[in-house]
Amino acid sequence: MPRIRRTLTALAPLLLAAGLAAPAQADGAAAAPAPAAATAAWPAPAPVLTRVATGDPVLFITIDDGWGTEDAAGAQRLLIERRIPASLFLLPDAYERDRDYYRTLLAHSPARVENHTVTHRDMTTLTEAEQRGEICGARDRQLAAFGDSPQLFRPAGGQTYQWPYYNDATRTAATACGARTVITWTHDLTTWGAWSPPVPALSAGDIVLLHMGPQLEGDLRRVLAAADAAGLSPARLRDYTRGAS
Repeated sequence: MPRIRRTLTALAPLLLAAGLAAPAQADGAAAAPAPAAATAAWPAPAPVLTRVATGDPVLFITIDDGWGTEDAAGAQRLLIERRIPASLFLLPDAYERDRDYYRTLLAHSPARVENHTVTHRDMTTLTEAEQRGEICGARDRQLAAFGDSPQLFRPAGGQTYQWPYYNDATRTAATACGARTVITWTHDLTTWGAWSPPVPALSAGDIVLLHMGPQLEGDLRRVLAAADAAGLSPARLRDYTRGAS
């Protein structure tokens, strides 16, 4: 034992010089290791846009759900003739029911299909895992149908749903499923039944919500007339959401 103690005593200066001894605090106690850097939450929640902050003279036309194409030939023709870059937030069952309508529209216009869930559920009533199932499931079916993954996500709305139709889990699930932005709207100008909402004075960056169906052609014409009066042109929403925050 005396020989071991003498050996350790002799080695102590060498260990200190090599930096192998623990650093001492002011009171002589060994310093605790530095805390690890905080890990950023993943995935980061997607930003939410109700309108786009832009100085460009543009607005954005969005069309939801996708049912009613059998009575919407005029809307398809108008979208193609005017080359309107509409964002189509469609349900998979709707476009799979009339795939030719949407393939023709996508082939002959700058419109693009975006994500609107699989079953139009109220996202605020679902767990994050269930929300991922809705959003990722819709993404996968869209990719299979059109060869294009959605970049934007719009949560489903309804009279009995809780505004604003999304929560923090929705934003995280959207990112996990490849959507870079959650999109709501500035104006809902859909005609329901015999009532058409009045079109307000439109401003640059406004996001207009419409729905597929027999009323769509008339709604598009009202919105386009208001856009012309305001000096605005329809633009593709995807192009204005890169780097949104």
